[in-house]
Amino acid sequence: MVLGQVEHTGSHTQPGKYLALDCEMVGVGLEGAESALARVSLVNYYGFVILDAFVRPRERVVDYRTEFSGIRPSDMVHARTFNDVQKEVADLLKDRILVGHAVHNDMKALLLSHPRPHTRDTQILAHKHKVSRGRRPALRHLTKQELGLTIQGGEHSSVTDARATMALFRLHRRTWEKNVRPLPQPHSKPQGSATPPPAARHKRSRSAMMSESADDEDEDRGEREEAIPDASPAANHKGKKKGKGKETESFPGGGRRGVSSGLSTVVKRVGVAASSKTKTKPKTKEKWWKDLGGGGASSGSKGSFRMKVG
Repeated sequence: MVLGQVEHTGSHTQPGKYLALDCEMVGVGLEGAESALARVSLVNYYGFVILDAFVRPRERVVDYRTEFSGIRPSDMVHARTFNDVQKEVADLLKDRILVGHAVHNDMKALLLSHPRPHTRDTQILAHKHKVSRGRRPALRHLTKQELGLTIQGGEHSSVTDARATMALFRLHRRTWEKNVRPLPQPHSKPQGSATPPPAARHKRSRSAMMSESADDEDEDRGEREEAIPDASPAANHKGKKKGKGKETESFPGGGRRGVSSGLSTVVKRVGVAASSKTKTKPKTKEKWWKDLGGGGASSGSKGSFRMKVG
């Protein structure tokens, strides 16, 4: 399986539940110090190649790293664009379990993410379950230790590395899958009860508010129109029909009880306003002490009295 010496037929050629991913990089930037995606490989549970594509880096390739990546300039002639390969990988990994060795590096190069419960990293699992003493065991060491095969002796192949990763996972799958919690399945909703998207809900609420305000305006307008009496006989006849045979009490000026007709009469009287204003004489304090008995200033000081003796 790892070396590609197995023939696949029938269901073994389908993507299935598990997909193993491996990528190869080339050097870009100053002196080729930065890595850029150059090849992507995906194999299924049986090692069948689902995707093997060369990717044209966006930056100029400074170092092809052929001794490690196995990529040459001739491989870039028919290479695909990054966006095209990225989309295909994302579609293939959707709702599937991703298997990889230090797979976070490959996903980082693809600018993709994957749910952790649907990710199986053989480097992390090998250390967690004491398969290897090292914290970050290399893929070639695990393959030699567990499968007895030698890989990455010269130029690397992303297809071979992906197959070796899947073979390691298959060997320890029952143990490594024991404590893994699956993602919760979405609850299926009955037909006809689909929840509209937020934009539709907001749009519906705005339209409902507008219709309610329009209804309020119509009601106010209807009340005003009913409050204004119609002089035509047809209108009076129509109003009697709406009353359902009940006699309506009439009020001076028309209208109904408790409903303002909105009409008022202003009467101006010329000359009356000026005459109606009565001139009031300002009140002054009365000098009450002058009216006391004894009268006059000669009769003594105010408030005094005399006594006549014998």
